[in-house]
Amino acid sequence: MSSNSYASFWDHLDELRSRIIKMLLAVVAMSVIAFLLKEPLFRMVLAPSNGGFVTYRILGVPDFSIHLINTGLTEQFMVHMRTSLYMGLLAASPYIIYELFCFVAPGLYAHERRYAMWLVGSSYVMFILGTLLNYFLVFPLTVRFLGTYQVSPNVTNMLTLQSYIDTLISMSFLMGVLFELPVVCWLMGRMGIINSRMMSTYRRHAIVAILVLAAIVTPTTDVFTLFVVALPIWMLYELSVLIVKTSNL
Repeated sequence: MSSNSYASFWDHLDELRSRIIKMLLAVVAMSVIAFLLKEPLFRMVLAPSNGGFVTYRILGVPDFSIHLINTGLTEQFMVHMRTSLYMGLLAASPYIIYELFCFVAPGLYAHERRYAMWLVGSSYVMFILGTLLNYFLVFPLTVRFLGTYQVSPNVTNMLTLQSYIDTLISMSFLMGVLFELPVVCWLMGRMGIINSRMMSTYRRHAIVAILVLAAIVTPTTDVFTLFVVALPIWMLYELSVLIVKTSNL
């Protein structure tokens, strides 16, 4: 390795470290803001546990209320910290994506830079759409079913705050990842791994896989909830077929 390339390597490493520090500071700043806004934050987070939530009003779900409890001395504070960190990461994600793109963009050709901008931007938008779908539809229906389900009238449900928050965060992340399907299929189509004819041929297999995924995301026996979750994933698959077909033209 020449001295110039050696110096260039350390220059890039210093730049990467600087950008990582900026990204971490952005996440910390957004997390602190979310932490300080405790009341509006948890008013939003806990809204699906009440029958007055917008989704229940639109669907005509009978009024109900889920009672959440705290069972640990430090649990509420740790839940507050974890929820604030997740919201801070979500709020700072556009800046994180911007910093990462600025780091790799100088090494890309003009057409590669355009593809990278489209890929990163669409991935972020699809992840946010998946998170919003979970918050407004999938998670409320899951909470409504599991939170009020009883094997006997003699057994009262007492759900912990930690269980509620953990389920919300994990389902939000999972739905966000599932909504990356069109982006992943487009990328695989550009690489020649899949094509629209192949996806159309295995459509029935994909529908079965979608139903299995929907059953995993919503661990309920409610057929309506299963259908509500499976429908948008199936629509994403059909959208992916069109995107792959377009990318192969």
